Amino acid sequence: MKLVGKLVGVFRTVAGLTQAQLAEMVGHQAETIASIEQGRRALLPDLARQLDRLLDTKGALETAVENMPEIDLIPAWAEQYMDLEREALALSWYDNQVVPGLLQTEAYARAVFRNRVPVFSEEKIEDQTTGRLERQEILRRSEPPTISFVIWEPVVRLQLVDDEQHAEQLRHLRTCTALPGICLQVLPLHHRTHAGLNGPFILLETPDYQHVAYSETQRGSLLVSDPDEVSILSQKYAMLRAQALNPEDTVGLLDQLLGEQ
Repeated sequence: MKLVGKLVGVFRTVAGLTQAQLAEMVGHQAETIASIEQGRRALLPDLARQLDRLLDTKGALETAVENMPEIDLIPAWAEQYMDLEREALALSWYDNQVVPGLLQTEAYARAVFRNRVPVFSEEKIEDQTTGRLERQEILRRSEPPTISFVIWEPVVRLQLVDDEQHAEQLRHLRTCTALPGICLQVLPLHHRTHAGLNGPFILLETPDYQHVAYSETQRGSLLVSDPDEVSILSQKYAMLRAQALNPEDTVGLLDQLLGEQ
């Protein structure tokens, strides 16, 4: 990522452009170009092709991105998802491991990153936590996306933080249920059917009404655009919503858990 970023910087300088000027030409923020040039943000294939055309670099950047080692391709997938998330019209999010990132408190998010193995440095933990909290701005936009969350009950019972911070996380979930466009449902432990046993995933609708899915594993992440695969995950999500508590009963469960603190 650092090597590709240095190439972007060299080609931009040769073209006589500032980071702000290049960002405006490609429809991104100047900070995005700066992060790519510093190797902190992956250059995604679509933007690489766009830069090759604008900077007349004869496919050099696209070729570099296509041949990045796997360890660098993993954050590229995640970065591509987050770009889509920022502009999404709708999100459908199922999680059975941790509270969805868009609903995490600062203390909870920090605990998630602190539990990573191999461990992150304290600096990396802070950077990751800050980035996660910044993503939550979409919940408070003047026109927020429509978001449905289904989470398995063990997620709200799992205590990654101390008692006070755990209660804070539960109260935050309670508060988020009142935000416009958000629906939160918990799939209870006692339910005898469960359509999401294969793990968490997210469905996303783009501004041009395309549907994609995103999922993460222990060693990577995957952005899915194949209509057949997206359809299968959509069917799973519809079943999960039917199996979960309704929004009012979900609030009741959160109140019950808070009463146990």
